[in-house]
Amino acid sequence: MSRPALEVADILHAQGGPFVEQHPWLSVQQRSVLRAIVRCRTAALGGHVDACGACGHQAISYNSCRNRHCPKCQAQARERWLHARERELLDVPYVHVVFTLPHALLPLVYRNGAQLYTWLFQASAATLREVAADPRHLGAEIGVLSILHTWGQTLVRHPHVHCVVPAGGLSSDHQRWIHPKYAGFFLPVKVLSRVFRGKFVEALRRAYDRNELDLAGATEHLHTPAQWHAFVDALFNTDWVVYAKPAFGGATAVLRYLGRYTHRVALSNHRLLAFDGDHVTFQWKDYAHGDRRRTMTLSAMEFLRRFVQHILPRGFVRIRQSGFLANTCRTARVALARTLLASPPPVTPSADATPTATSTTETGAAWACPRCGGDDRRPDPLGPSPGVSQARLRHLMNLACTRHDPRPRRRGRSRLRSGVPGSPATALGSPSRSRTHERSRWRRRRSRADGLRINQHPRPKIPLRAP
Repeated sequence: MSRPALEVADILHAQGGPFVEQHPWLSVQQRSVLRAIVRCRTAALGGHVDACGACGHQAISYNSCRNRHCPKCQAQARERWLHARERELLDVPYVHVVFTLPHALLPLVYRNGAQLYTWLFQASAATLREVAADPRHLGAEIGVLSILHTWGQTLVRHPHVHCVVPAGGLSSDHQRWIHPKYAGFFLPVKVLSRVFRGKFVEALRRAYDRNELDLAGATEHLHTPAQWHAFVDALFNTDWVVYAKPAFGGATAVLRYLGRYTHRVALSNHRLLAFDGDHVTFQWKDYAHGDRRRTMTLSAMEFLRRFVQHILPRGFVRIRQSGFLANTCRTARVALARTLLASPPPVTPSADATPTATSTTETGAAWACPRCGGDDRRPDPLGPSPGVSQARLRHLMNLACTRHDPRPRRRGRSRLRSGVPGSPATALGSPSRSRTHERSRWRRRRSRADGLRINQHPRPKIPLRAP
């Protein structure tokens, strides 16, 4: 695929500063992601020079940020993830089921996103397992792979979970594989919708009773019990959308299908059409009218506001597995399922082929010289520019200065370290520290200073800018 002419980073370069100033509510994680996208594949992250050993042609390749929200850093992560999932696939048809939160819950998502997304994962997976375990429907233990998406085509909030499920499951005694009763049919959608609604609303009520919800802004009126009960009753009067797509083929089709949903971001750079400095035009697909391609123009501030609202909290896992695909039992249950299906395990690369496969996955494709087409690549690493940020430099220099501070000690400091009864340190439960312990602590601080040593007295002033 050719490189797009316009990127999200270009919009951030032009309007990122004013956007951050005008939106002080941005979290630390959101600001960090925006900085990573701006610096991705630039000299700020360093890189390497690819030199051709045949013709001597040189080209600079900058390092990527590898942030999961960056539109340019998902291809290699997706390939590595799909390569790891190959050994877990079964030779059976797979079913794609989508669970979507109703729009009435969107005001709660703004301030309780991590909680509601977690309940969305748990309620959807528990619904599939419960309905599938019912003998009236399937009567089997199934495995579920869930992928969270929080956006719609126009970048508005549209939280939903894509669940990919093997069509069938293990019997309760783990002695046979149970296939669906009807070809092309897995589980009834209406039953899934009602069970999913009940489980999610129950989690919502439990959190409200424990005062675990952040009700502010548009949801502040829900503090009143009468308003809350009316809000919950309205949720039961709404049909919760659960959509089941037709089953598709075996392992090869599953990998190709999963590649369309895993490691996606809210907007791909290839959907951006134009940016004049103030307005952004991008392409979107209108699913309500036959998947027609349409264009939308937004101001740069509105575009970035919609983009950052899909940045997940730090450490939040957006791809999860449950049932017999859970981490605690996946290897044993998948091996058992293959035995019951009498299907051979997937071919694993040999020890000789492993380095080649790994290198191909990490680099994406074999390097070829753009001038002569040769493959004699000789990379030469480049350091980041600038090498150390000024904040990091000041921190390291302060650590180095601690050991050589000539100022006299005050009495309060000796009492804090000696653990004298009645001193603040003793009241807080701080243990007494011997002089040997203090010296070892100084040594650790000096080792963290990355070799910077300052022996001047008194403590030198740290310049705000490098000379």
